[in-house]
Order: sequence, then C-alpha cells, then structure tokens
Amino acid sequence: MYQNKVTLIGFLGKDAEIRTNDQRSFTTFSMATKSSYKKDGKYVSRTWWHRCIVFGDLGKFAGTLKQGAHIQVEGELQYPEYDSRKSGKKEVGVQIRVDSILKLDRAEKAGPEEQEAEPATQEETAA
Repeated sequence: MYQNKVTLIGFLGKDAEIRTNDQRSFTTFSMATKSSYKKDGKYVSRTWWHRCIVFGDLGKFAGTLKQGAHIQVEGELQYPEYDSRKSGKKEVGVQIRVDSILKLDRAEKAGPEEQEAEPATQEETAA
C-alpha cells in the first residue's frame, strides 16, 4: 500500500490566482508555514513557502481566498518538471495538489451594540 498525503496549516502570502491552461481552469496560491527550534537558549524560527494548485469546483472556491487567510490544506505532494528560464535546462519543482481546504479564519467580531448583551441573572447561570 502507498500513500502520498500532506497536511499544511498556514497563511496565504498573496491573493489566490485563477489561471487557464489548455481550456482547463485551476487556481494557484502560495502559503507560508513556520517551524522553530531552540539553539543556544534562543528560539530560531524559519518560514517555509509552499506552492499549491487546485482544480475543479474546489479551485473556484480557492480563487476567493485573499492574502493573509488562515487555512488548512490537504493534498498530494508533486514534483513537476519544467524548463528553467534562467538555465534553459529541465528542473523539478515542488507543489501540493490540493484536494481539501478548510478556512481557519475567525468570524468577524460583532458590532458594539451586539456585544452589550444583558448580564445573565443568577438563575440563568445556575441552570
């Protein structure tokens, strides 16, 4: 049995882009994740950038994601080959072919008038 699955939780670096190639629509975005470790008594943090590609109806949804969105993605790790513009040679990239997106952004806070709810009576809190 084989499995190629990755789960990432992070933030979008910029708005997602909807693209078309050979009359097929897809969405791409880059998301950042962080890891840290302790070295000589101090925490060292590193940001990793991940290129994500999404197809189908999920790609349409992904196209609505904006810079700074906090998301979780699941998908397959891929290593597509491409021709390098700099060297003209074949190179290998890394991307996540996303098959699940979960928005983790918190809901917007209620306005001031909605936040001023009447205090609960003792009977309500005891129940």
